Amino acid sequence: MKKMFKRVVMSLGLLATVGLLASCGSKEEAGKDALPKEVNIGIIRVPNDKQVAISENYFKEYFEDKGIKTNFMFFDSGVAANQAFASGSIDFAEMGYTNAVVALSTDIPVKLIWLHEILGSNEALVVPKDSAAKDVKDLKGKKIATPFSSTSHYSLLNALTEAGIKDDVKLLDMQTSEIVAAWERGDIDGAYTWEPTLSAIKETGKVLTDSKELADQGYLTANIDLVREDFAKKYPDLVSDYIKVLNKAVSFYEKSPEKAAVAAAKPLEITPEEALKQMKATTWLPSDKQISADFLGTSDKPGNFHQVFMDTAKFLKEQGSISEVPKMEEINDFIESSFVEKSLEK
Repeated sequence: MKKMFKRVVMSLGLLATVGLLASCGSKEEAGKDALPKEVNIGIIRVPNDKQVAISENYFKEYFEDKGIKTNFMFFDSGVAANQAFASGSIDFAEMGYTNAVVALSTDIPVKLIWLHEILGSNEALVVPKDSAAKDVKDLKGKKIATPFSSTSHYSLLNALTEAGIKDDVKLLDMQTSEIVAAWERGDIDGAYTWEPTLSAIKETGKVLTDSKELADQGYLTANIDLVREDFAKKYPDLVSDYIKVLNKAVSFYEKSPEKAAVAAAKPLEITPEEALKQMKATTWLPSDKQISADFLGTSDKPGNFHQVFMDTAKFLKEQGSISEVPKMEEINDFIESSFVEKSLEK
């Protein structure tokens, strides 16, 4: 009887062990299944940290080695990227931060997680070389093109306001490819745009002002990255990995700018010299500076960029680009620095 009881106990123990192992295995499988099969990432044609990361295969280290395919999708403007976010067809995307303001004000479910670069002379207001305009104030009565709701649009409006001619210039909403065509036809008197369109029109034009000069006057602009909110909630570790990828590219640029330029130039089909010129026209921020007081700040202490975001929202509301200015609490919630903080944890 005792032997029989002992055999029963051993059998039950064995079953329990098998059940435990099966349970552990199912959790592991669930963990694997929890990872997405692919991630859709929006890009713009700018030689920045993301372009470097793509060329140097940094995404492979953090994503593809986990069995996750990374798809890169080009967007000519943040407007198009926001539409893709609204439809749920992309997970990450970079854009001018003014479109992030639009995303928040129109309730697109995304979070701002990274500053790609602080813009400088890589965005500028250009007029034809034979134009009589020598200063912004000389553009009164002229037709100036720019992609609406973009960083260029924001900078242009501030330049016109500073010159006292905001209501005396006809603004035309054009995508970058349309600007080049309109410029060549002579349909416009000037344009405020970014690279590579900027270099194309500068060949026969002259710069009246640029985003570096405007930043010095207090009108800072930047390209940023957004993540779809549902994705961030479901895969927070992947978002932190995404930040690590970008920061690795920034570190590579800081240590070897010429090599980073070669990497960034490759997918854009421009020369390394041109890429480096554009890269030097902007300021790149490593993760520790991203969460400094001057920029994103931390989860418990918002940085100065939150106020820049608010000021831009007020400006866009005045221009009719958004219908309502978000509250500071909403901005603080929208700018999510926790993923950068987590990426820095050892």
